[in-house]
Amino acid sequence: MISLRKARSIIRAALAKGTEAGFKPLSVVILDEGGHVIAFERSDGASPGRFDIARGKAYGCLMLGLGGDAIQKRAEAQPTFTDAMNGLYGGRFVPVRGGVLVRDARGKVLGAVGVTGDTSDNDAVAAVAGIEAAGYRAEA
Repeated sequence: MISLRKARSIIRAALAKGTEAGFKPLSVVILDEGGHVIAFERSDGASPGRFDIARGKAYGCLMLGLGGDAIQKRAEAQPTFTDAMNGLYGGRFVPVRGGVLVRDARGKVLGAVGVTGDTSDNDAVAAVAGIEAAGYRAEA
């Protein structure tokens, strides 16, 4: 389980990574293993629609049990599959990088992080930094 305290530490570290790297304003969401929001925060200047994008990135990872890198590759190779998944999950599935699974030391999925605001690759960098700073393993 990801506690609220740990979720907030993931967010702080992800946002700090974005600031340090000069990324555009980021938004970060933490979901539990069932896809429910634990915490969300957006940087000053981040557009208000970013919550849904961040949640969609993280939600897709949880529903498929894959990191955002693998999901994006699958979307590029099999667009019909990802279209079907998006329909199945009511449009809550965003199949690009920036969604990252959170695993414990044994490899159990505890939840997922979704980051949006810069390029998808940079979003993933920030998510991984946040997850690792909180002492978890990241599957980008």
